[in-house]
Parts: sequence; C-alpha cells; structure tokens
Amino acid sequence: MANAPETSAGYIKHHLTNLTYGQTDRGWGFAENADEAAQMGFWAINVDSMLFSVGLGVLFLWAFRMAAKTATSDSPGGWQNFVEWIVEFIDTSVRGSFSGKNAMIGPLALTIFVWVFLMNFMDLLAVDHVPYLASLLGVEYLKIVPTTDPNITFGLSLSVFVLVLYYSVKFKGVGGFFGELAFQPFPKFMAPINLILEGVTLIAKPVSLALRLFGNMYAGEMIFILIALMYSGGIAMGLFGGVLQLGWAIFHILIITLQAFIFMTLTVVYLDMACQEHH
Repeated sequence: MANAPETSAGYIKHHLTNLTYGQTDRGWGFAENADEAAQMGFWAINVDSMLFSVGLGVLFLWAFRMAAKTATSDSPGGWQNFVEWIVEFIDTSVRGSFSGKNAMIGPLALTIFVWVFLMNFMDLLAVDHVPYLASLLGVEYLKIVPTTDPNITFGLSLSVFVLVLYYSVKFKGVGGFFGELAFQPFPKFMAPINLILEGVTLIAKPVSLALRLFGNMYAGEMIFILIALMYSGGIAMGLFGGVLQLGWAIFHILIITLQAFIFMTLTVVYLDMACQEHH
C-alpha cells in the first residue's frame, strides 16, 4: 500500500479500517484515520462495505437473470447448468429444513446463500491489490470483504429477525406468540421466568447469526493480513508465506461456503419454527 504505515501494527490497523463517511471536526466527510472513523458515532457509514455488498447483490441478480432469460432445454450451457445445480441444491436443503408451505422461503434461501457466499468470496482476493488500486485514486482506506464488517452481518441477521417476528405473529397471532414466550417451558405461574428465558433465546438468534459470520470472516481476513506481512521478511519468509497463503486460501474456500450455508440453513430453521404452532 502506497500510503500505508510502515510498521506491522500500522499495516494491520490500516487494512482493518473501513472507508468511513460521517461527521468530523471539519464537518461531514471521510475519516482521515482509524481513530477519527471510530469517533464518528452511530450515523457514520462504511462506504466500502455498502459499495461491495450492494454491488455483489446486483451482480448476483444480473447473473441469475441472464441464466433465466437464456435458459433452454435443448442444449443448456455451462452457466445454466451451474445455476440449475445451485437452485436444486438450495431446494433440497429447504425441503429438509422447512416443513411448512411458503413460496418465499426458497427464493430467500437462495438469495442469502449466494449473496453471503459472494461477499465471503472477496476474502480470497489478495489483501493489497484492490486497496492499492484504490490508493492510486486517492482512496486511502478500503476493505473489500463486507462480511468482516459487523454492520453488514447484523443488518442481514436483523432482517431475518424481522421476518421471524412477522411470521410468528402471522401464523400464531399476537396471543399465541406471547403465549409461547410467557408459558413455556415452565408452568404459567412462572411466566416472568419464562419471558426472560424465551426472550433471551429469541434475541440470541440474530446476535448469534451476525457474530458467527462476522467472527469467522474477520479471523480469516486477519490471517491473510498476517501472512502478507511475511513477504517483507526476506526471500525465505516470502516463499514460506506464499505456501501458507495458498494453503489457507484453499482451506478458506470451505470456510466461506460453509458460513454461507450455515447462515442460510439457520434462517430457514428459524422461519420454520416461527411458522409452527409449538417449538
């Protein structure tokens, strides 16, 4: 990085700082350093996370729409076969996790899996290349993996949480939903304890969804950054770092896929529980 600090600690801190827009002492603008970004408060926007997450979402919609528009039963191409395989895989997973009938669950599961996978996949790009190109354009800070930003993972999980609440009330009614919180698992006279236990369980769903995805991807990105530091330690350390980077990248393919699958599966399971009278 052209503008990155020379120390190892500075290099790591630089790569973990988002391109943040918010209110500063100079007025509204982009943060000039990590400390200023941290002081911007709740209304600050991580522009890079928004840019890459929305961009990858648009890419997903465009690519799958093109597959649908050009689909043929005579001689399907490679992209059509790949999309059909993903759709069939998601359909099989949903049928195994969702016992009710809801036309939205399948498309939602497909969207979550592919979108989260694409955001995770950005972690396989070299940690310096895209930020370096951005620095040539005057952008000093740039994180390209949206799921290493807790704002993105909590945004996803809170959206799922809203759907869980909506379908819980829709299928059970307000009384039925409140009854599950107040009258289970202990007898009705222990309703306050039930409310505390079930309330914590309910709130833990979006929190665990968000933190699981964020924690795994943040740790993976940190390992890539630490490996990248080895290239500055001489030829021997650089060669060893190259071997480590290749090995971790191959293993990380499993991690990014598994995290996308887990997020999708738990979403479907939570919605299945919301659509059932008892759980």
